[in-house]
Amino acid sequence: MTRIRQGYIARRRRTKIRLFASSFRGAHSRLTRTITQQKIRALVSAHRDRGSQKRNFRRLVAYSYSRLIHDLSTRQLLLNRKILAQIAILNRNCLYMISNEIIKEVGCKESTEII
Repeated sequence: MTRIRQGYIARRRRTKIRLFASSFRGAHSRLTRTITQQKIRALVSAHRDRGSQKRNFRRLVAYSYSRLIHDLSTRQLLLNRKILAQIAILNRNCLYMISNEIIKEVGCKESTEII
């Protein structure tokens, strides 16, 4: 019996994997087995680092993250989490200024409520 060529489905699967790894260097972008290993590794790292990125952003804020979001909404500032993340990445001092102003205003309100 003659050998049958491999079908287009496997080739399509491999080209899809190669498109994912096209920016990798060396054998990581050329050999199918190493491409699949590196793809798994890259996706695991991306999943892990998304969580650490959120933790790092929440650590930037001086007090509770949920309280900051609540105070932003009570002051009717239209800053959602995505915009705050962009501010934190591009201009960290601006984020510190925003959080400090909110802390000062909230601190003044709480001190007047106590008296």
